[in-house]
Amino acid sequence: MPAYPALALLLASAMVAESKWIRRGTHVLSVVAGAAAITAIVVLVLSRKFSASGDIFSVLIPHPKAYKLSLGHMEDLTLASFAYLRFPLVLAALAFLVGAIGTLKASMQRAAMAATLMMMLFLHAARAAMVTFDPYLSSRPLAEALEKSPPGTLVIDHHYYYFSSVFFYTNRTALLLNGRFMNLEYGAYAPDAPDVFIDNSQFDNLWLKPERAYIVAKQADVPRLAGIVGEDRLNLVASRGGKVLLTNTPLASNSSPESPEASPHAIE
Repeated sequence: MPAYPALALLLASAMVAESKWIRRGTHVLSVVAGAAAITAIVVLVLSRKFSASGDIFSVLIPHPKAYKLSLGHMEDLTLASFAYLRFPLVLAALAFLVGAIGTLKASMQRAAMAATLMMMLFLHAARAAMVTFDPYLSSRPLAEALEKSPPGTLVIDHHYYYFSSVFFYTNRTALLLNGRFMNLEYGAYAPDAPDVFIDNSQFDNLWLKPERAYIVAKQADVPRLAGIVGEDRLNLVASRGGKVLLTNTPLASNSSPESPEASPHAIE
């Protein structure tokens, strides 16, 4: 998304030049926008049989190896996932239709206005789509649930970067379970390194103490955690986007976060 305004400015500066190459480029823009509009409409029609329940993670197919690319998460999309993206897709289709019709055999001034309107509508479509993807791409919902819960020691499972937004939104430190690898490994063994790295046995000792503790982990890793501390000691606080917030002691009903997906012993 940060590149969109720059692309819009480049497009506008080129179109005001009014050279023959720019006119030809405007015709190409009409064709590309028309093809994109048709594609969006076809996807809308094909996805109409799917319903949207829960969050979008349930219908995505993760491709972790592609996440090093800026648009790697596009490979996660399925036809069913567009049931959650109907409004952004309708807005995008409208934007492309405006671009296709407005730039077709129009004066350069009208074509520039049409292209500008197309970009503005598409920016709003992208923003709306990001809101839908927020539980999947961010850990903010879990951080908010943690902030509403009683105080306790926080543990992050395995990978710091995957849950880095928890640190950002809560402004607190945490222990890292088996997190001494990749970039964090380089200074982790230094004499003055913070004592934040714990292994399975240390986690087991911490989790069995009477003091409250929390752990943020991927939902797929819950069986592994259950094998360490026992399934009956894992109490669900919140679950969004394929990630969970668990605690070692059940929350009182009057202090549990207000979330339809947060109920003790509701781990699947």
